[in-house]
Amino acid sequence: MFYLTKFIKGSLSILLFCLFIFLFLFAELVNKLAIFDNFPGAFFNVNTIFLSIILEAIPFILLGVFVSAIIQSFVSENTIEKLMPRNPYLAVIPAALIGIIFPICECTIIPVVRRLIKKGMPAHVGVVIMLSAPIINPVVFASTYFAFKSTPYMANARMFVSFICTIIIGLIVYRYFRKADVLRTKNHVHHHKHHHPQKNKLLTTFYHASDELFDMGKYLFIGAFLASLFQVFFDRNMLLSLGTSTAGAPGVMMGLSYVLSVCSAADAFIASSFSSTFTKGSLLAFLVFGPMLDIKNTFMLFAYFKARFVLFLMVVVPIVVYVTIYIFQFTVW
Repeated sequence: MFYLTKFIKGSLSILLFCLFIFLFLFAELVNKLAIFDNFPGAFFNVNTIFLSIILEAIPFILLGVFVSAIIQSFVSENTIEKLMPRNPYLAVIPAALIGIIFPICECTIIPVVRRLIKKGMPAHVGVVIMLSAPIINPVVFASTYFAFKSTPYMANARMFVSFICTIIIGLIVYRYFRKADVLRTKNHVHHHKHHHPQKNKLLTTFYHASDELFDMGKYLFIGAFLASLFQVFFDRNMLLSLGTSTAGAPGVMMGLSYVLSVCSAADAFIASSFSSTFTKGSLLAFLVFGPMLDIKNTFMLFAYFKARFVLFLMVVVPIVVYVTIYIFQFTVW
């Protein structure tokens, strides 16, 4: 019964994706059909945005699942233990800076961190990597710097505030989940017979990568679809009326970053388009919060982590980001 349910879910995801591809390629033809005479054009916009999110995320998803599978096949628990500092408090510092060496998108990082935690990495260290790597990396720094040419200090502020936020969140996670199993339990286990260990490691890597890809794919599709609905139908004029509030604007922009679900390598250009309306603190909130938590990676988190743990992050992350930025904009700017 489990495999039948999994097959149905996977098939529906593929059919949904194929439908959007068809509408994208033949939108004009479909729009001319009599039965679609009164069909709102907004739904074709949903289709276009959905595909843009998916096509933007797929290369990073593929990278993520293969890195995850390589970790599963080639990285031992002992290796993880040797690399991480013994002190749980000091361990969060190199974890927050790992994106400098490995610039990874927020879509890519979730399966990688899940695999590292499964291999023995402490949950709080994995969370710090998951939240910081998509922001604190050279690619994001460069895109933010060029997006805010008139205010280049925004790039430095984004890196600094993200570093502080991820450290605080990691320590809070350690306080409440230091001995807890945060990973979602799989209902099935794959057994592979290894007659030739060295050759089978490569084959096993592809097995794990395919499993991760199809497991994550359906959650990516659902999240991207919801994000595209919000982008098309959400009234942005209402947001603009709140943009000048020092206290309220950061929260508004955090909410906007959540529903837009833009990749961290490109979100700075969207944030800069609001520069004339929103405060600098609110723009910074958009840049820091979005890569940590948005619609599509929320679905991915629920796919890999226990619901209680994900809900905890959904409460802690926005509070820490909001408070940190609120203090930062009054003390530094």
